[in-house]
Parts: sequence; structure tokens; C-alpha cells
Amino acid sequence: MSENGVIELHNVTVAFNNLKVLDGINFSLGTGEFCYVIGRTGAGKSSFLKLLYSDIQPDEGIIRVADYEVSTISDRQVPFLRRRIGIVFQDFQLLPDRSVFENVAFALRVTGQKKRFIKNRVLEVLGLVGLSHKRNAMPNDLSGGEQQRVVIARALANEPRLLLADEPTGNLDPAASSSIMELLKQINNRGMAVLMVTHDYDMVRRHPFRTVQIKEGKLNEINVL
Repeated sequence: MSENGVIELHNVTVAFNNLKVLDGINFSLGTGEFCYVIGRTGAGKSSFLKLLYSDIQPDEGIIRVADYEVSTISDRQVPFLRRRIGIVFQDFQLLPDRSVFENVAFALRVTGQKKRFIKNRVLEVLGLVGLSHKRNAMPNDLSGGEQQRVVIARALANEPRLLLADEPTGNLDPAASSSIMELLKQINNRGMAVLMVTHDYDMVRRHPFRTVQIKEGKLNEINVL
């Protein structure tokens, strides 16, 4: 991997039932870069993301993410790879029976961190996303935008090198979507690489960054302005 790269894909192919979803794609993302991934439903966006955190393996090609050779990674190394990647899902996936604090703390407890460190780090990331005052609230007491902020805080808890955002505004109203985009931009401005999958072309136009499109198995840079 190049010195400033967090993602590199070389000639990567993924096929399901002999149908190539991704066909010989090449892609790189540098430290501190923000990039959108767009494409129609079924184009391969989810498969692209799953490759990066080793949920699926390529049929061909080389993948490197955060200094891990993902295309040949062992099962034992996968949890360590995922600690270097923060993942934000569209449907939140918060634990409904745990408070905001406990939802974020969970991401640190599974890595064996000490109690004092966990408390300090959780309060730090909740402050970053503007939810310190909601730390004792339950997920069902929050708005959709606030729940997504908790998800982002949880994704940042282990200080990852890369943030993957899978349709992070897909279930939000326009005002909440805009707020989440501003937060992602702030995180990016602090030096973290952000890769965001979206189908919202208007959002891409309002907040322009580098954009790649997956279409007919190929990945190409495009200009949506």
C-alpha cells in the first residue's frame, strides 16, 4: 500500500452464480480523502463495501485496507482489521435495551479496554457528535438523526483510520440528512478518510466530493455536477 493510502483495490472481481457483480475494478482512497460511491440498486455497492471489511472475499484481485492484505486475510486477523474501520449503517443497528453510553461503550468493551479509558473515550466521541447530554437516553427516545449520530460515535470509538458510511442518510428527513452530512464533513476535516455509499444524487451535488460510480460491474470516476 502506498504511504498515504487507506484503500487499494487492484483488478478485483466478484461473481455470484457465475454473474460478475464487480469486474476487474481498480480503486484507491487516500488518508483524509472523502469519496462517494453511487450506483443503481443491485449495481454492486454493498458487495464493494463488504470486500473492504472482509465480509466477502474477491474471486480475483488484490485488496489492501488500513495496511491489511484483505484478499488473503486470516480469520484471526479479521477482528483487528475491523477495529481500523468504522462502519455506519443505514438502519442504525443500535442495541435497543442499552443506553446511548452503553451502545458506544460496547464497541470498546469487546476489544478489552479498561473501564476508565472506556468512560473517557465514550464521552469524547459523544461530545464530537453533539450528544453528550443524551448519554443516558435509550435509542427509542431519540430521533432518527440522533440515532445516526450515536452510530457514528460508536464507529469512531476505536479511532479507526477509515469510516465507511452505507447510505447513512437513507432513512432520514432532509434536515437530519443535511446535519449528518455536515458531521461527516467535520470528521473528514479532522483527517479521517470517509467512503460513503449513497443513492442521493442531490446530496452529492450539494456537498461535492470525489465520486465514483459502479455500473455494469465497472467502477469509474464521474462528475455529477
